[in-house]
Amino acid sequence: MAPEPGSRAPGRVGFVGLGIMGSPMAANLARAGYELTVFNRTRSTAEAWAAAHGGTVAGSPAEVGADSDVVISMVVDGDQVRSVLLGDDGVAQGAAAGTLCVDMSTIAPTQTLAIGAELAARDLRMLDAPVTGSSPKAQDGTLTIMAGGQAEDFARAEPLFEVMGALVVHVGALGQGEMVKLINNAVAAANAATVGEALLVGQATGVDLDALVEVMGKGSGGSAMLDLKARPMRTHDYTTLFKLEHMLKDVRLCLEEAQAADVPFGAAARAREVLVAAMARGHADDDFAALVEALEAFAGTRLGR
Repeated sequence: MAPEPGSRAPGRVGFVGLGIMGSPMAANLARAGYELTVFNRTRSTAEAWAAAHGGTVAGSPAEVGADSDVVISMVVDGDQVRSVLLGDDGVAQGAAAGTLCVDMSTIAPTQTLAIGAELAARDLRMLDAPVTGSSPKAQDGTLTIMAGGQAEDFARAEPLFEVMGALVVHVGALGQGEMVKLINNAVAAANAATVGEALLVGQATGVDLDALVEVMGKGSGGSAMLDLKARPMRTHDYTTLFKLEHMLKDVRLCLEEAQAADVPFGAAARAREVLVAAMARGHADDDFAALVEALEAFAGTRLGR
């Protein structure tokens, strides 16, 4: 039987989506003692995860819903969230009244609100709780988690969030978690593009890039993107921590929300164009540090030369 709203006992836990982020997040829950029911679109991925971490592999999201009091989804976009929660064989098809759906994907706030309304019509609960930190922080359980929804639902999911994240913030009503995440990622993309341009200017003017990065890192030019992306940009190592195409999706969604609110976001618009150009050069599946490839093309030079 599902816990009462407001209870801090999550009960039985399901997890849908075992990709780059979902797999280590679910693994942390398993290590904390939760016996998960898991589903992944590619069944062999779920079976390999269960072999490593225990738990039960479900044949559909509906089976996850039937076996769980709280279901976490971590998929690519709004269409996939709708499909796994509300589609044929979706979580809602098997879930009992009061089941809490916690979507940790990054999608448009308007999509979250629409999905939440449909779930509520079936007497199901919802939180949106996107994350930031990329796969290394997913692996060590130090993600930042920003959750939107009712306070009692947040309290119910908070023990799970505390296993997966180092900073867990209830940011407001349903949909506000997504909005905070989109703004954050738009700023990250703009900062990463700025770092790439700074490296190119430094190289073109004869600056020692090691010195530049060291000074910027200790000064007002420092940023998380400098720390995380300067080295990959300089070495052209685009081992994927966060796919470029996913960053482009998030920046586009943020700009759509900004436009709807009649507020300009010029830095994000510029980052979007850089990401589009990098996509066109074949870097969709690479880490978004690969946006430097577009910046190099614009500048007519390449880092390291």
